[in-house]
Amino acid sequence: QVHVVESGGGLVQPGGSLRLSCAASGIGNIFALSTMGWYRRAPGEQRELVATITNPGRTTYADSVKDRFTISRDNGKNTMYLQMNSLKPEDTAVYYCNAHVQSTADYKTYTYWGQGTQVTVSS
Repeated sequence: QVHVVESGGGLVQPGGSLRLSCAASGIGNIFALSTMGWYRRAPGEQRELVATITNPGRTTYADSVKDRFTISRDNGKNTMYLQMNSLKPEDTAVYYCNAHVQSTADYKTYTYWGQGTQVTVSS
């Protein structure tokens, strides 16, 4: 069974930085991690895409976070990161990890979500 778990959220002042991590477990030799991504949901808002990264490392970003956030991954550790710099109050949200996993048995792709980690930007 594949699980993804986020960590690294917290309270930070405007202009500060945080680094989120997303660890995928249960991958083994049965699955292969494909595209992973970070999403967020602010209070009263719909969930929105923050950034994605493919297995080779191609990245995409929402316009609101470009040049401030950096997504990366360590395939050896089945872990994805989100380095968030120059944080703004409007970045306050629950951040969710999303992982697409391909079965090496039937080549089907499955999608997994973490439980989310709270990021609060406030003075």
